[in-house]
Amino acid sequence: MKKISVEQFENEVKASPGAQCLDVREPAEYAQARLENFTLCSLSGLSEKSVAAFEKPKTTYLLCRSGNRACQAADRLEKMGFSDLRVIEGGLGAWESAGKSVIKGTSKVWSLERQVRFAAGLLVLSGAVLSMTVHPNWVFLSAFVAAGLMFSAVTDTCGMGMVLARMPWNQR
Repeated sequence: MKKISVEQFENEVKASPGAQCLDVREPAEYAQARLENFTLCSLSGLSEKSVAAFEKPKTTYLLCRSGNRACQAADRLEKMGFSDLRVIEGGLGAWESAGKSVIKGTSKVWSLERQVRFAAGLLVLSGAVLSMTVHPNWVFLSAFVAAGLMFSAVTDTCGMGMVLARMPWNQR
């Protein structure tokens, strides 16, 4: 796997048109904003079957919101036999910051990251309120969420995000 900047991506695609470009965000995120010529292949649904139409030896560009999920997808794709993977550093955020054009959709679904922050906050607040009003042991709900957030930071994965990605409102 190789990490490349937005500018490097543009130069490489101009030099060899027809590149394989995968957007590994979730369907709801893709519906909000996407790049031309990128095919949706969400990280949560990434499998041999979902990438069967792509050529494994060909250069494959990967994009997500910030670059983290694209790196995870690259690791999975390497195990499936893809040999030339390029992750666009900073993802769609870097693309937009560079002033590049984005195809905007009409989806009103929050980004997965925003959904995770809301759900974690709601669970922590619920645990705190319930521990003060119902039973002191409800404080362990808040502690459990805090431990999950720390584990998520250390491992650079997000279990809550993976669960939320499978929710019906995130499938389009």
